[in-house]
Amino acid sequence: MKRRKFLSGAVGSFAALSATSNSAFAESAIDKFLQGPGHSIWKDQFDARKGDASLSSSKSPIFSQNTPSLIDVAINKYRTINAAGGWPVVPANVKLKLGEIHNNVRVLRKRLVISGDLSTTAGDSDVYDTWVDAAVRRFQERHGLPSDGVMGRYTYAALNIPASTRLGQLETNVVRLRSMSGFLGDRYVMVNIPAAHIEAVEGGIVASRHRAVVGKVDRQSPILNSKIHEVNLNPYWTAPVSIVRKDIIPLMQKDPTYLTRNAIRIFAKGGIELPPESIDWNSQEAVKYMFRQDPGKINAMGSVKINFQNPHAVYMHDTPQQSLFGRLLRFESSGCVRVQNVRDLVSWLTKDTPGWSRRAVERVIESGERIDVKLVKKVPIYFTYVTAWAMPTGVVQFRDDIYRRDGVDELSLGTQKI
Repeated sequence: MKRRKFLSGAVGSFAALSATSNSAFAESAIDKFLQGPGHSIWKDQFDARKGDASLSSSKSPIFSQNTPSLIDVAINKYRTINAAGGWPVVPANVKLKLGEIHNNVRVLRKRLVISGDLSTTAGDSDVYDTWVDAAVRRFQERHGLPSDGVMGRYTYAALNIPASTRLGQLETNVVRLRSMSGFLGDRYVMVNIPAAHIEAVEGGIVASRHRAVVGKVDRQSPILNSKIHEVNLNPYWTAPVSIVRKDIIPLMQKDPTYLTRNAIRIFAKGGIELPPESIDWNSQEAVKYMFRQDPGKINAMGSVKINFQNPHAVYMHDTPQQSLFGRLLRFESSGCVRVQNVRDLVSWLTKDTPGWSRRAVERVIESGERIDVKLVKKVPIYFTYVTAWAMPTGVVQFRDDIYRRDGVDELSLGTQKI
């Protein structure tokens, strides 16, 4: 039942009551109704701070020179919370969402108030009202979770990590942030691996943000500093030996047409092309050869490859699997980084290179022609690992320690069964 229709009906009922009673009694009855159990379900007031937890609410980069001092403030706050006994564990025995009435909501309210996600004026009802919904969304935003306002397993898991553990996470990451708080370049690209997130920064301001798909736990994206020097349009994809061994050989054992269907060619030394049937797929013979995929819509790198020198043979690129960017856990690659809306990033990278406007890049991609664009000015790139930081708004951000580098297993939510 819609709120307006419900209250209209209620007012009509009370109007009939007033016809047979004095007006003072009617007013008293209405007040009693509006203040009674369940009224908070119909609240239309929202926590006005819920939007401040979104990364898009700030143009300040994670590697801002101010971030170490901001995280110091957060550390002091969490020390105070920890000294006061931390926060309660919210029973994860029921899925909660807007409109639900349950005893656990009171515990949830207390937990969210302590972490600053819910206003102290929001009451102590057992109703999951719009105040609680907005607070849960805020909590989800700052923990990199889908902000749907629903208490599901990942939200419960993040919510019930002790305050002492979060304090330790902040203390671990302030060291990482201080090491990157100097001058990183007028323009640079930062890949935050545990957040599966990319920032393109110019003049100390975030020019664009992109979701990323980064390395699996067993094929991790490395920590590195380099400079982007080239963009390949409609690139070839050359499979590294690790993928030939771990992926291509097993796939060919199951389906001998795999390479042909995916436009992947085999080359021996001297550029001699070999037919797939000439290889013994029940051995490791294939690792001796080069496997190269032709440009096209099914190419593993999509339409763009971004190159920078590094000893790990990794790079950034487009992907035909765009649905991966909608996933909560975006740890699916073999070490390279796939970039959502990569053409936005490419146009930003090439803007100082004459002749390579956004329109020119799009025209080449649509033509299918393979072209390498050398950047006039190389752009620094940093692959980093930050699982906790603070924003200028005071909001503290946390992410899963997917590669278990923070030293506490319970922070690796994405690799655990919850």
